[in-house]
Amino acid sequence: MKKLLLSFLAVSLLLTLFSQPLAAKGDKIRIGVLRFTNQTAAGWWNSQVASELSDMLASELVSTNAFSVLERKEIDAVLGEQELSASGRVSAKTKVQMKKLKGAQYLIAGSVSAFEADVAGKKGGIAFKGLSLGGGKNKAYIAVDMKVVDTETGEIVDARTIEANAKGSALGAGLSIRNFSVGGESYKKTPTGKAIRACIVYIAEYLECSMVKGKDDSCMEKWNEMDSKRKEKTKDSISLD
Repeated sequence: MKKLLLSFLAVSLLLTLFSQPLAAKGDKIRIGVLRFTNQTAAGWWNSQVASELSDMLASELVSTNAFSVLERKEIDAVLGEQELSASGRVSAKTKVQMKKLKGAQYLIAGSVSAFEADVAGKKGGIAFKGLSLGGGKNKAYIAVDMKVVDTETGEIVDARTIEANAKGSALGAGLSIRNFSVGGESYKKTPTGKAIRACIVYIAEYLECSMVKGKDDSCMEKWNEMDSKRKEKTKDSISLD
């Protein structure tokens, strides 16, 4: 009976700790945003997009006024130093310790896990790798798997899949696929650009809710409901024999 009571108290303590905000009241959580990765066949993806998405998320997080966000250049410099240390090309005395980033308590990692663009409309057009050229209507869907990593331990302390949908007019002909910018004015008006921006905004809002206000705050009801719908929709799309 005594062991059972101790186990119950231990579990209660852990649940209390994980439901609390990740910083003391009045202190801003220090975070860094890593470059996004891509797990889809989206034709618009390249290394520049990876950097742009991390910059977009960093800007959204700064705008919440709830986080202290490190510059991406600083993060890249430290991670580059860590990779060099791990390669064995520097002495054990001078190499930096892995899984630590000076100034950052947490790192935010994002991976595009799903992307769909469905062209449908009265006007004709050309569909190329998720983009519609030459008119018509287009709708886009994007999902990002987001993780929060503790820089001291390397532990994933939070994870969530964030989705966004958008509809609108497709791009006109003449777009250079290789030279466009996700943050550019012309691209932001497309469904894909809108879906990407919405997903970034959602991630920032979720992180403010979960990391600053805490998992027990009423703001989590919205995100838990969205996550339940996402899981149900995913299960409905799978047919099991």
